[in-house]
Amino acid sequence: MTAEWYYVGHYGQLGPLTLDDMESLIRDEVILRETMVWKPGLANWVPAIQAIELGPLFIPANPNVPPTYQPNTTPPPYIPGGNTVPAAPDPAANFGAPTAWNTPNYTYPVAPTYVQIHNYSNGMSDRSRVLAGILQLILPGVGRMYLGYSAIGVIQLLLFPCGVGAVWSFIDGIVILVGGVRLDGYGRTLNP
Repeated sequence: MTAEWYYVGHYGQLGPLTLDDMESLIRDEVILRETMVWKPGLANWVPAIQAIELGPLFIPANPNVPPTYQPNTTPPPYIPGGNTVPAAPDPAANFGAPTAWNTPNYTYPVAPTYVQIHNYSNGMSDRSRVLAGILQLILPGVGRMYLGYSAIGVIQLLLFPCGVGAVWSFIDGIVILVGGVRLDGYGRTLNP
């Protein structure tokens, strides 16, 4: 079996690999459905799920996705984080012939982008300002830890025996209660 497969991983383009190597990487979930792959014969980098040889190796999530396969012999350049761009045309060859550089409305294929999804879509915290203030007044540093400011809470607890932490925590509890602290440690707006 010849090593002809390439894929784009966390550290850039990797390969050449055999089909058995690719199957092992898919099984170990190193190569995912959206991982960009290429081998001689493909016109461009494609998601692994769309490669004819690799698509069946994935557990089918949507059986209506047709595979795409276009023969070619040279790999197109891959720009990590951006588009795949064709090589610059040779000015001496094919002067005036349409290319990707002078054809209007040419669209470049775009690599998939990944978006971090947060559980808090409205930016509101699940923490209460009043509860945090009361905890801070009763137990030094605990109110700050409840809000997600663990470092400040631990420092207040450590300074409590010498008295500085007790005064600091008491004043901090009042500041929290009157609304001086508006965000929790994760940057979300506190509930009243």
